[in-house]
Amino acid sequence: MNAVAQLFAGVAVLVHLLAFTWEVVLFERPGVHEGIFKIPSANLPATRLWSFNVGFYNLFLAAGPVLGLVLLHTGHVDAGQWLVRYGCAFMLLAGIALGVSDALALSRPRGAGRAGALAQAVPSLGALVAGLF
Repeated sequence: MNAVAQLFAGVAVLVHLLAFTWEVVLFERPGVHEGIFKIPSANLPATRLWSFNVGFYNLFLAAGPVLGLVLLHTGHVDAGQWLVRYGCAFMLLAGIALGVSDALALSRPRGAGRAGALAQAVPSLGALVAGLF
């Protein structure tokens, strides 16, 4: 797996670690739940469980490519490459799902998920495409 693919995979991991931090560690800060996620403070109690769960989902999702990169650099090339590819494919599909839900206005306000969808999908797509070369 070339360096460009590994770099994109690393960026995809960082995006998911940032999402974990926002959704679990900093979610109750108004700048996060209101500013980033567009969730009014009045709705905070109803969305906290969702946020906590999704945050750990993102953390566990980031673990796949991290482990893949570790395996790749410790002599387990095939297993490492496949784990990075699987994790990045999962991230890409999750980003597409977020983008579709935003386009269908399943989230309110419309457009709130567009940046997250792009942040989730683009680096993982970059890793998958760069990995072909």
